[in-house]
Amino acid sequence: MNRQAQAAVLFLLGAALLHAGLTDLYLRYVKAGLRPMLLASGVVLIAAALATVWYEWRAKKDAHADHQADHAEPAEHAGHTHREPRVSWLLVLPLLALILVAPPALGSYSALRAGTALQQPYGYADLPVGGTLRLSLVDYAGRAIYDRGRSLEGRQIKVTGFVALDHSGSPYLVRMALNCCAADAQPVKIGLTGRIPPVLQPDTWLEVTGTYTARRTKDPVNHGPIPYLDVTAARPVPTPQDPYDESWNN
Repeated sequence: MNRQAQAAVLFLLGAALLHAGLTDLYLRYVKAGLRPMLLASGVVLIAAALATVWYEWRAKKDAHADHQADHAEPAEHAGHTHREPRVSWLLVLPLLALILVAPPALGSYSALRAGTALQQPYGYADLPVGGTLRLSLVDYAGRAIYDRGRSLEGRQIKVTGFVALDHSGSPYLVRMALNCCAADAQPVKIGLTGRIPPVLQPDTWLEVTGTYTARRTKDPVNHGPIPYLDVTAARPVPTPQDPYDESWNN
């Protein structure tokens, strides 16, 4: 691939990163906190592409000046020019896919094939007094397991996640948790008991209202702890703008 093609690929890659970073598309690839770095990378790649084009233009201008000064035979007539293989432009196809096609967020298929990634947090923030608690799924799971529900007793709780059904049809509410990017996403699961909707479809997003229960089980994949929520009500909700949960390592 010649320098002009390299510059074109760099420019397209930088433009793709800027496009992803300036829209919500980047949330399908990396955690929200990496947005500034993504934008900075896009700017650097575009600057590198422009610098490559400028360098090539200067090199050709200097070569032309030397040719006129030396009355040298044009390089095109010397019989040593080489055509760059056109197949190298296929490198552009993944960039176009990045710009034009937004991949779906990881769902129940991935969640059921990986063990729960629940980790014990360093501590727990104080919860508001009175009223319904709106908790992230990861926060609820951590408090239910590692704090033994002490901050959850007697409180009405709302949690949002997508549905996953195991081989026996038992329902879980799941969020995929990120360390850095979607490639390392791992599920955190809670079991559902109580007034569960009679018909559940995998990957449907639900807002579940319920109360803490001491019931728990072990994940069949890695034997990690899975707490339960005693459901009093559930309603379908749209897929959130950011489908991944980052609170487990914050």
